[in-house]
Amino acid sequence: MIDGHPRLKVPHDQDIVVVGCSGDLASHRLLPALYNLDREGLLPEHGNVIGYSLADWGDADFRVHTLKSIATNSRHTIEDGVWDHFSARLRHLTGDGTDMRPLEALLTQGRRMFYLSTPPSAVMPIVQGLGEAGLADGSTLVLEKPFGRDVPSARRLNESLHRVLPEDRIFRIDHYLGKETVQNLLVFRFANPLFERSWNSDAIHRIEITVAEPIGVGRRGRFYEETGAIQDIVQNHLFQLLALVAMEPPLNMDAEAIRAEKSKLLRSVRVVDPEEVVRGQYTHGVVDGVEVPGYREEDGVAPDSQTETYAAMRLQIDSWRWGGTRFLLRTGKRLSKRETRIVVVFRDAPHNFFATTEVVRLVSQKVTIRIQPDEGMSLTFVAKRPGPAVQTQPVLMDFNYGHSFKTSPPEAYERLLHDAMVGDHTLFISEHEIERAWEILEQVLENPPPVVHYAAGSLGPREAERLVDPRRWHALED
Repeated sequence: MIDGHPRLKVPHDQDIVVVGCSGDLASHRLLPALYNLDREGLLPEHGNVIGYSLADWGDADFRVHTLKSIATNSRHTIEDGVWDHFSARLRHLTGDGTDMRPLEALLTQGRRMFYLSTPPSAVMPIVQGLGEAGLADGSTLVLEKPFGRDVPSARRLNESLHRVLPEDRIFRIDHYLGKETVQNLLVFRFANPLFERSWNSDAIHRIEITVAEPIGVGRRGRFYEETGAIQDIVQNHLFQLLALVAMEPPLNMDAEAIRAEKSKLLRSVRVVDPEEVVRGQYTHGVVDGVEVPGYREEDGVAPDSQTETYAAMRLQIDSWRWGGTRFLLRTGKRLSKRETRIVVVFRDAPHNFFATTEVVRLVSQKVTIRIQPDEGMSLTFVAKRPGPAVQTQPVLMDFNYGHSFKTSPPEAYERLLHDAMVGDHTLFISEHEIERAWEILEQVLENPPPVVHYAAGSLGPREAERLVDPRRWHALED
């Protein structure tokens, strides 16, 4: 048992290679996650943890860097015995990815996992280098988004990857799928008949999926100019949440059964009409009491940029289950609050039984699934206020992970790294899902609507309200 939960499988012996180990992702997420897995006995019993980067480091330098990363970013404090065990595995190799043959001298096992924490442009040269060095056999590959920029580039990327590795050894990571609440969607839907039997257009009016961030692009201005919110968040994070919340029940918990249903759901999503999309860009404003610059004032951003930092869209799913239900997706930077959540809004009662009382309108019932930062779920329904008059009020039944289980859920990267090491694809994205997601957005990417502006610290552009009319988006504070 680990923290009261059944013990996960210990991976087979293998080396772990973090390519790009000196970057932000490795420092903030990957190295602390590997330490925490070792602390819980969930790293392979034998095998090195090898950092590969441009940094002119020896093994000792890499250990110092890793120790600082863990001290700053780990959910667990450093324990001397655990650190001694973990640090003994650490090795570093300096290289630019063009010649991977020197790496072989540091490998100790027949199996190995390569995590490419690199810019997209570096992926294929590194993968080709692994093939040329004879290191593809026995290897699994973990890739970070973006997976292409459109349908043709995604297909080219998949074809190039398959020249070196088969699909079953490629793991396309979306860290949202490692979050406990996202995984709990499967249990919430399919283990609770109360919800699954009403999880359709007969009962549900609309589903809103929101990824809101108060931060701006920061040092990623140059990167963001090449991507924007639709490619950065909608095509992967939001579409994956959509697939999990709307897919049909899989035959079982087998990884391929789940991925097949996600892929089937995405195929039933109608290609998005640009008229159903609002693109926004933040201007100067105030966030948490601090004045912040507009997007065009950020480093690396063109002064006349037309890149969106906000995107909202209305989707239609052509299926028996969802015909008539609205699906609303939105994401944005420099919004008023950090919040990732799914709001499921049920249809109003067909007749107001209370019309002769003081109740003018009943508030719609809703289920809110909070993914970050406060993981949990809540059900809003209507109850009568105490007193002689018939007056109603929305009330809340709330489930919070920290309060209910007296423990914080593991970090997403811990679960995903572990699953990749044991070869479990359940929480990873298939090639078919990637290509279909780009197809859904094809018309929007080819003919994007004009960018409108919104003040930093707001809820986004007012123009997005037309997608919900005559209702309104749920406020992030609801």
